[in-house]
Amino acid sequence: MAEVQSPIVWDRIWAAPVSGAAVKFLHFLVFRSDFGGNLPMRQKDMARDYKVSPQAISSLMAPLCELNIVLRPRAADGGQGSSYKLHPFAAKYASNEDLEAAFRSAILAIKAGELPNIKLPAYATAPPSEGRPDLQVA
Repeated sequence: MAEVQSPIVWDRIWAAPVSGAAVKFLHFLVFRSDFGGNLPMRQKDMARDYKVSPQAISSLMAPLCELNIVLRPRAADGGQGSSYKLHPFAAKYASNEDLEAAFRSAILAIKAGELPNIKLPAYATAPPSEGRPDLQVA
C-alpha cells in the first residue's frame, strides 16, 4: 500500500524558519507516525530511536510546535498532554481518499477554532527558476 502526504507542508518547508536539523527530525516523526499523524512515542522513546538526548528532542520539537506542524494535545484536565500529533496538513495517509477526508475535517475544525492552523510563511516571491539546475550524480 502506497502512502500519501500533503503537499501543504512539504512544498513550503524550505521557507519555514526552522533549522535543517528540525526538518530532518520532522521526516523522522512522519516516518514513525501512524496514518493520520498520531505519534505513539514519548520523548524518551524518540530520543532513544533518534540517538540523541531528550534535551535535543525538545530543541528539535520546539520550532515544529511553534509552527503548529507538531501539536501537543491538551490533557483532559486542561494541562498540556505528554503526547504529540502531527497536524493533519503534515501527516501521512493510507490513501488519497483518507487525505481528502482528513483535510475536509481539519478545515472545519480550524474554522471552528478547535484546531490551530499551521504557521508557514506565505510565498512572497516564487523560488528562482532561471536556467537548469547544475545537478550531478555522485
